[in-house]
Amino acid sequence: MSASQALGGHSRCGRVLGPSLDKIIKNVAWRKHSHLVAACKSALDKLETLADLPSPDFTSPIPSLLRSDAELSLAPLLIAIDTASPKIIEPALDCLFKLFSLNLVYAEIDRSDAADNNHGPIVSRILDSICKLCNLGDAEIELAMLRVLLSAVRSPCVLIRGDYLIHIVKTCYNVYLGGLNGTNQICAKAVLAQIMLIVFKRVEEDSMLVNVKTASVGELLEYTDRNLSEGNSALFVQGLINETVEVSSEVKQEVLFLSSKSSNGDAFAQKGDDKQGAEVGDDDEETNVKQHETGTDSKLREAGFMLFKNLCKLSMKFSTQEHTDDQILLRGKILSLELLKVVMDNAGPIWCANERFLSIIKQFLCLSLLKNSALSVMTIFQLLSSIFMSLLSKFRSGLKAEIGIFFPMLILRVLENVLQPSFIQKMSVLNSLEKISQDPQIIIDIFVNYDCDLDAPNIYERTVNGLLKTALGPPPGSTTTLTPAQDLTFRLESVKCLVGIIKSMGAWMDQQLKVDPYVPNKSQNDALTENLSNHYGEEGAVEYELQAEANSELSDAATLEQRRAYKMELQKGISLFNRKPAKGIDFLINTKKVGGSPEEVVSFLKNTTGLNPTVIGDYLGEREDFPLKVMHAYVDSLNFEKMNFGEAIRFFLRGFRLPGEAQKIDRIMEKFAERYCICNPNSFTSADTAYVLAYSVIMLNTDAHNNMVKDKMTKTDFIRNNRGIDDGKDLPEEYLGALYDQIVKDEIKMNADYSEPQNKQVNGLNRLLGLDGILNLVMGKQAEEKPLGANGLLIKHIQEQFRAKSGKSESVFYSISDVAILRFMVEVCWGPMLAAFSVTLDQSDDRLATSQCLQGFRYAIHVTAVLGMQTQKDAFVTSVAKFTYLHCAADMKQKNVDAMKTIMSIAIEDGNYLQEAWEHILTCLSRFEHLQLLGEGVPPDASFLNISNVETEEKPLKSSTLTSLKKKGTLQNPAVMAVVRGGSYDSSTIVVSAPKLVTPEQVNNFISNLNLLDQIGSYELNHIFAHSQRLNSEAIVSFVKALCKVAMSELQSPTDPRVFSLTKIVEIAHYNMNRIRLVWSRIWNVLSDFFVSVGLSENLSVAIFVMDSLRQLAMKFLEREELANYNFQNEFLRPFVIVMQKSSSAEIRELIVRCISQMVLSRVSNVKSGWKSVFLVFTAAAADERKSIVLLAFETMEKIVREYFPYITETESVTFTDCVRCLITFTSSRFNSDVSLNAIAFLRFCAVKLAEGGLVRNEDSKDDYSYILPGNEEGFDVQTPTNKDENVFFWMPLLTGLSKLTSDPRSAIRKSSLEVLFNILKDHGHLFSQPFWTLVFQSVVFPIFNSLNYDENKTNDQEVSSTAAHPAPQGSTWDSETYVVAAECLVDLFITFFSMLRPQLPSVVSVLTAHVSSRGQGPAKTGMAILERLTNELATRLSEDDWRGIFLALKEAAASTIPGLLKVVRTMDGIQFHDETEPSNDLEVSSEHEENNYDLDDDNLQTASYVVSRMKSHIAIQLIIIQVVSDLYKMHQDLLSTSNIRILLEIFSSISSHANQLNSETILQHKLRKVCSVLELSDPPLVHFENESYQTYITILQDLLLKKASVSQELGAESELMVLCDKVLQIYLDCAGRRSPKQNPVNQPVAHWILPLGPAKKEELAARTSLLLLALRALSGLSKDSFKRYVSQLFPMLVDLVRSEHGSGEVPGVLSDMFQACIGPIIMES
Repeated sequence: MSASQALGGHSRCGRVLGPSLDKIIKNVAWRKHSHLVAACKSALDKLETLADLPSPDFTSPIPSLLRSDAELSLAPLLIAIDTASPKIIEPALDCLFKLFSLNLVYAEIDRSDAADNNHGPIVSRILDSICKLCNLGDAEIELAMLRVLLSAVRSPCVLIRGDYLIHIVKTCYNVYLGGLNGTNQICAKAVLAQIMLIVFKRVEEDSMLVNVKTASVGELLEYTDRNLSEGNSALFVQGLINETVEVSSEVKQEVLFLSSKSSNGDAFAQKGDDKQGAEVGDDDEETNVKQHETGTDSKLREAGFMLFKNLCKLSMKFSTQEHTDDQILLRGKILSLELLKVVMDNAGPIWCANERFLSIIKQFLCLSLLKNSALSVMTIFQLLSSIFMSLLSKFRSGLKAEIGIFFPMLILRVLENVLQPSFIQKMSVLNSLEKISQDPQIIIDIFVNYDCDLDAPNIYERTVNGLLKTALGPPPGSTTTLTPAQDLTFRLESVKCLVGIIKSMGAWMDQQLKVDPYVPNKSQNDALTENLSNHYGEEGAVEYELQAEANSELSDAATLEQRRAYKMELQKGISLFNRKPAKGIDFLINTKKVGGSPEEVVSFLKNTTGLNPTVIGDYLGEREDFPLKVMHAYVDSLNFEKMNFGEAIRFFLRGFRLPGEAQKIDRIMEKFAERYCICNPNSFTSADTAYVLAYSVIMLNTDAHNNMVKDKMTKTDFIRNNRGIDDGKDLPEEYLGALYDQIVKDEIKMNADYSEPQNKQVNGLNRLLGLDGILNLVMGKQAEEKPLGANGLLIKHIQEQFRAKSGKSESVFYSISDVAILRFMVEVCWGPMLAAFSVTLDQSDDRLATSQCLQGFRYAIHVTAVLGMQTQKDAFVTSVAKFTYLHCAADMKQKNVDAMKTIMSIAIEDGNYLQEAWEHILTCLSRFEHLQLLGEGVPPDASFLNISNVETEEKPLKSSTLTSLKKKGTLQNPAVMAVVRGGSYDSSTIVVSAPKLVTPEQVNNFISNLNLLDQIGSYELNHIFAHSQRLNSEAIVSFVKALCKVAMSELQSPTDPRVFSLTKIVEIAHYNMNRIRLVWSRIWNVLSDFFVSVGLSENLSVAIFVMDSLRQLAMKFLEREELANYNFQNEFLRPFVIVMQKSSSAEIRELIVRCISQMVLSRVSNVKSGWKSVFLVFTAAAADERKSIVLLAFETMEKIVREYFPYITETESVTFTDCVRCLITFTSSRFNSDVSLNAIAFLRFCAVKLAEGGLVRNEDSKDDYSYILPGNEEGFDVQTPTNKDENVFFWMPLLTGLSKLTSDPRSAIRKSSLEVLFNILKDHGHLFSQPFWTLVFQSVVFPIFNSLNYDENKTNDQEVSSTAAHPAPQGSTWDSETYVVAAECLVDLFITFFSMLRPQLPSVVSVLTAHVSSRGQGPAKTGMAILERLTNELATRLSEDDWRGIFLALKEAAASTIPGLLKVVRTMDGIQFHDETEPSNDLEVSSEHEENNYDLDDDNLQTASYVVSRMKSHIAIQLIIIQVVSDLYKMHQDLLSTSNIRILLEIFSSISSHANQLNSETILQHKLRKVCSVLELSDPPLVHFENESYQTYITILQDLLLKKASVSQELGAESELMVLCDKVLQIYLDCAGRRSPKQNPVNQPVAHWILPLGPAKKEELAARTSLLLLALRALSGLSKDSFKRYVSQLFPMLVDLVRSEHGSGEVPGVLSDMFQACIGPIIMES
């Protein structure tokens, strides 16, 4: 051991080389290999003298030694390897392994030709010799060789690149293909994989010193070579790889320095040229890549590029026609693909960032995928799929166009093959899709960049639909190659993929929302503009005009949705075109997808993918005008210049297929011939020649290439058929023969060779991509593995397609962060997912499958709920709810219980987004609880609800749960039978009376299913409701709404009402009471409507239960303290109010009263705003029809007012008015007068409390002020009270209530209310301001007297049909006593507060005089008397205006009755008597006894009687007015001004004129006397009325003349008196039968005899005597001068008076005195 250590000296390399050289010397045959022995000894001797250099020499292969010494030391190893002796080679290889592993060797190797030169670098020559050892035939050496090669590549000090790296790779490649044993082949494969990892890791980091991942042998054996693993071969190889990859931990600083220098190529650049090694093959495909090589990439990356290209080329090697089944070539192809897979799986971001890398992938790897995609070898397909997955996951942003082609080709083509797929192939695809589905970003990117791109296939949509078809399995009745087990596997895997897709969408959504859920998407491509209309360039390509700055851009969801909508509409037009081309073109033109000109349509037909070429041909052959123009434009767009005829017709027919109809072909060929001759004018004599020849070519093509034609056309036949077609001449036979050969050899067909696939599932892909011909060629030709040359044109076409798309929007890769894009994705996938999950869940009982489906439902509901997609969300939730089978529990299985668990998890996790879907979930919970109760044997809720006195019963123990159902008689339980029979999901109730019997077997199934339900405990059920307090504001409202709906359906069940949801409503209300007021108000709005609706239910038991539940809630809520000025207690108790007001059930109303009473009396200190609802309930109770309810409510009300009044206004003063309204309603109680009187007394108590102060109105409570002003209907000028009237808001309801109560039909109530009202006003009026007094009078006092007017009008007007009836007010007619009390109280109040109430004087006077028009003598007399009293009391305090107002009111009162009376009097005109002539004095005596003989009908008598009554009443009222005015004048004449006296005189004048008018109606008087005689009534006192009016008038005038000369002179009293006296004398003379001459007609002779007066006239004359005497005395009292002025007018009448008969002897005496005293002196003077 010590000797070996001394070998090689003290240098590091010497310690490695010494033992190995010594071993070589021992193993070598000295004679045979003397040169080797000498070299070894020389090297050993030299090494013993050497030590490590102080600084490394980079020109030396061993930097620690000089170059000469290093080459001398390594030369024996080269010689030993070349000996071909395993014993010698083995220690040499071991030595080299150590040298490389310990980083002792430094070299840069890039060209293999240097190894052939003996003067080349020693290291390259050694490695070259090592590579040749694969032909030695020794397994151990072969294994050692692989280890050394790997260590060399792994060494950070050895840069192997160019051809030499490829040379090493090919060496390992050859070992894999022809290794001596399986272990070596596996090792070669692992070494190659490790080399790929090393090289491309260095490429990524552009450094030699990298940490490299160790290749996994197990992964390398995933697809192939499992049969090569012998025993522990895989473990052995894995250990070898691990040992080789590990770098010695003793790497010195100079090695690190060396490696860092070599990483950028500086150290290596000092040696040799930078020329690249020659690449394998000289194919033209590399041209584009070489154009990108600029020298800026380092040597490491150049090496990586070259290696990657060669791997791709190795993967594209195909067998030749001579060796079609070359398994070695196939293994090599598979190995290269596996290595490419290793590279792609471990590729880093540099591949996407470096354009050259992407270009290499596009030009080489994509080409390899394309060429190998048609092979039927399953391993190759799996590898292609795996490589494609790597491209998709890592390079999709740079390979958008390529992925758009390969995804349908590799994935969708297999996925959509449902009937006859390869099991392994499709499983590979499903596994790939499962991996895709686990990456949310890939799914989003696929949809954004393909489904929303016009030029790309709908990959996402087709993937989802393909998975749906797979999940549903082959259609019924179809033929399939799948076994049932395979079909089930496919179904499960497809469901997994769908679940993964929706799960990833949800995860991406959650991630985006969690980052910034409210900030809108910030797109970096603000300059992005998109023109959604088609643009056709010179080549007619359909393009999007997108301005993009980078290859990967951000886009917003709105823009993408517009693009997708455009794409879907275009595809709709294409689909319509393929079915009905004319309609399709019209649709596309109308939707502006295609221009309206023929040229634009041609561009669409030529350049749009997905069009059926057969349909294109049919459309071009149509004879209609527009299709014909399109066909001409199509042909004219082609250029046949310098083409021979065969090439031209082939070029012409590449875009469509000729139609089958001869006329259509004729039109197309005719135009083709014309166009060809135009492009080639010297080709034929005329276009007819081209036309005929074209037909011949078409026929030849069909004849030669149609297998149905047996007798083929020969060349001679073809030439003969075309003789004389060139204007009678023959075309050259050579020309026709060449044309014949060309057609026969190569069939004329479309460029893309469109053919209808038999499998319609693949049809959509091929149409969309235009790859039908490509797939057919690749699959049809390369299936036989023909050489590349056979597909050269195809590959070139695809590459041209890639290059063409690079300039379009498809090459721009978009990324998005707006979750709104998920809405569009869900719209695509929700239908297929719903179908897949539902069908699988329905048809399968496999726990794994059903679990996947339920997870899918779970994730789908989450996504749709968060996105607010109500329709989709409801569909998913409804499906899961139906799958619970709670509506038919007898058929329930484990999967249905799992569905119930899913429902509960949805409720917990996504409750914030469920909205209306809560109804389905809560319905399931309700049904689940129902089943649980049935299982426990608990009696149904209906049994409790139907018992009047509900008694609490203990539930049976759980142990008796199931046995209770088996007891005798249980089958007769209607609830159990209904559940066992089951029903539909939508049925809220189950028909118990169904005739179908329940079998014991069904009951047993039901019982066993109840065991399944035990998996879900009551805790989980209740947790959902307890969790409601965690829901957000919107969600809790939706939850409550849904719960109320479910509760309503439970309670409204006619056969089995339940209260589960109702009890939960109480619970969740309790849970959520701590929410903020705004949210709780919204919750309670829903609950309030619910309680009201159910509380009004016809089912009394249900309504009682609901009201009791509401009471429980209210009691809980009242426990919480409410702050001032809040209104929620009122809102909370409002359902009681509404039900109380609307319920028709006395029991419910009584229950509400009791509940409210209990709550208030037990929680009186907590009641704040709730007082309003309390009083509203009691108000409704006060008006109830049940006496018990009224008394019960008043009992509580009495206690509240007496004992708890301070609480009423503690925080909410406004409740005082509610209390007042309630008491007022109690005053109207018709059951007990004591209640009414007590209520009135409480009102006075409230007034006292109010007067004491302490009530301050909230300024915000202005809504209730409208309660004050309804009394303003009479047009009063309402003056708003001032701010100092703090209690206006509270006084008015109290006062107005009492005011309205004065019209109560009960006399005691009326009097009591009047007394209390005016006592309150008297006692507390000093607190009121003048504006408030105004308000009180207008709203409180005056309405009292208005009711009197209405009532009297109604009473009187009903007596005559001709008079319109007034609407009756509330209450009944006052009696005179009540009116007197009211009027007296009014005057007393007015007098008491006259200083404040002076402005109300006109209104008060108007009130008192208003009863004159009521035609009632009693009220009028009372009013006038009280008015007189008021005036007398205030006489000295009244102003001139006040007096004027009083007299004007009296004047108006007097005049107001006259029109009505005249209208009534006119009714007498229609009554006719037997004598129609006017009665005369001559007939009076004889007619007096005949009046009783008049025959009048009842109607006329009734009318006449009414006229008499009205006239008497009218006269009485007028006389009262006269008396009042006269008294006022007499008592206060000194206080009256001239203007007021004038008004007074006008009153007398109008009344006297009216009286005189009535007396002048002689016919009317005659009729009235007759009526009175018949009815035995007294005559109307018309004469008395006239006498009184004139007497009073004359008296006032006399008084004025005597006492107020100046006033009388100003008013013309003397002349007025003269007029009156003259009128009186004429009236008297007329009555006495003496008419003055001026009254007689001119030509009528004056009678000279005097007839005696009748008794009636004598009586009238006697009645008028006093008036005559007053007039005569008044005249006598005139001054001498005044009398002298009027004597000429008076004298004739005085003479007539002397001659007349008088009823009194006093008249002649007065006349005598007048003649003596007045007339005599005048005569004497004359």
